[in-house]
Amino acid sequence: MTTSILFVCLGNICRSPSAEGVTRALAPGLTLDSAGTGGWHAGEAPYGPMQQAAAARGYDLSGLRARQFRRADFDDFDLILAMDAQNLEDIEAQRPAGRDTPVRLFTDYLPEASAHFGATEVPDPWYTRDFDGALDLIEDCAKGLLARLGRV
Repeated sequence: MTTSILFVCLGNICRSPSAEGVTRALAPGLTLDSAGTGGWHAGEAPYGPMQQAAAARGYDLSGLRARQFRRADFDDFDLILAMDAQNLEDIEAQRPAGRDTPVRLFTDYLPEASAHFGATEVPDPWYTRDFDGALDLIEDCAKGLLARLGRV
């Protein structure tokens, strides 16, 4: 049974904290966290424009702080979800021998009814500047994930 989920992106200031915040709002009983494959933002709050876009939808990300992904996360979580293929590759490169914690793309959980169905990754709004588009996709992925887990 999946009860703890880690969301991972590059810097842990846009996509993964948003995925954590959205999923937490939809399913408060799960243990959730987020991390970045890079550590340069460790300790920082989510990026201001991402927080503003999330707040406009009722998601409060202000209490979250960035941290770097660590090998121990394979022990601490039942499921690790990467925002894009490079994140997934970087996570797998740190997998300790003998650990079978599933690592998947967050977009693997997009429901067929989603307008985004077929997307293979969550684009990084730090670069695209499309914070609302990223949140649309994150909301759809979160709903699909929770449906698959029987939490809706």
